[in-house]
Amino acid sequence: MNTAEEIAYNFFLSLLAIIIIFLNIALLLSCRKNPSPETEPELEDSSPTGSVSAVAKARAYQLSDIDAATYGLNPLRIIGQGSSGTVYAVVFPGDDFVAVKRIHPSLILLNASGFEFSSVIKTLSSAHHPNIAPALGFSQAPRERIVVMEFIGIQNLNHLLHESPDGASLLDWRRRLKIGCDVARGIEYLHERMSAPGGTIHGCVKPSKVFIDEKFRAKVCDYGIWFNGRRRGIVGYVDAEYWNRGASKESDVYGFGVVLLELLTGGERRKGC
Repeated sequence: MNTAEEIAYNFFLSLLAIIIIFLNIALLLSCRKNPSPETEPELEDSSPTGSVSAVAKARAYQLSDIDAATYGLNPLRIIGQGSSGTVYAVVFPGDDFVAVKRIHPSLILLNASGFEFSSVIKTLSSAHHPNIAPALGFSQAPRERIVVMEFIGIQNLNHLLHESPDGASLLDWRRRLKIGCDVARGIEYLHERMSAPGGTIHGCVKPSKVFIDEKFRAKVCDYGIWFNGRRRGIVGYVDAEYWNRGASKESDVYGFGVVLLELLTGGERRKGC
């Protein structure tokens, strides 16, 4: 690259950075100016510690019920696979569709003493926000950890942005702006308004953790459960300090910034967005 090309390239990068900064500011102002009309009022917590309502909401499922509902973890029931587990679509008798996530056994072994799984799920089930996909229940056994979640659909933001041939036409600027605002509201709720002391850390904010419902409302999922020793699928969506201190609110904000960048540019993080 000669000197002229280098100057032009640096100018282009500077201009792109300025445009992205202004777009982020516009997004922030839009989120503050136009609160979501679908925002639901939060439930009042009448318990002294906020734990009673959380425990009441999370249902403990028998592993045999999970096995029966997924037909023995039948691959035909799989609707998503990621670095932390496999997600199945199931229907329990008398219930609506739910999503069942089986945590990878290797992560369970690595984090055997990291946290009390049932207590964490009970706390996470207290989430009540239109931009959060709540945890509904759990099941656990030796080397098995299952999370039962609200079923939103099979369409996540990563698929719309980078895989769907119709993604570009479906995601006009108005919808991209709305999705960005929805994700911001969801993360703000986790950090500042969840009943857990100090709020709840998501752990890895990225497009595949954002599901889009039929009204094109974004819902943040897979929050509050993160694992030490996990690298696949999160590099590029967490800050450098993550590898030393673990997940934090700061690493969540970093990941949100990368998601915004992908929304605004259409580029993919691993391809140099």
